[in-house]
Amino acid sequence: MEQYFSATQKMEQEVMFPSLLRGVFPQQEGEAPAAGGHTDLYERYQLLKAIKPVVEKGLACVTDQRRNSADIVVDASSADSDDSMDAQLEERLSHHLAGLQQVLTHLTRDTNALTRRYSQILEQISPSEGQPSW
Repeated sequence: MEQYFSATQKMEQEVMFPSLLRGVFPQQEGEAPAAGGHTDLYERYQLLKAIKPVVEKGLACVTDQRRNSADIVVDASSADSDDSMDAQLEERLSHHLAGLQQVLTHLTRDTNALTRRYSQILEQISPSEGQPSW
């Protein structure tokens, strides 16, 4: 999760002019640009920006739920019947956390790729001082 937040923070700091991403489509390393691609990098940028608060809010909700559940006292007589339910809950939680990890890994990869591509666009627009501009 920290990698995701770090990647989105870096993206927000580096991408000063998101409009430069309009009409630029993502491409895999070593492949030709996809003609007729689904969304351009500007749309992806907007999506990644919109997702970040949802992830942050969701994380805050989970933290609040943990605090609230810690305040609940469990009756000892119902503990035996809840053992099988706890095992199922642990399995479901593990499954959902694995899915969340996959989603965050994908979002982090997309965010890093977008930031790299933006930097490449800026380099094309303003070459370094050591190179002639003609």
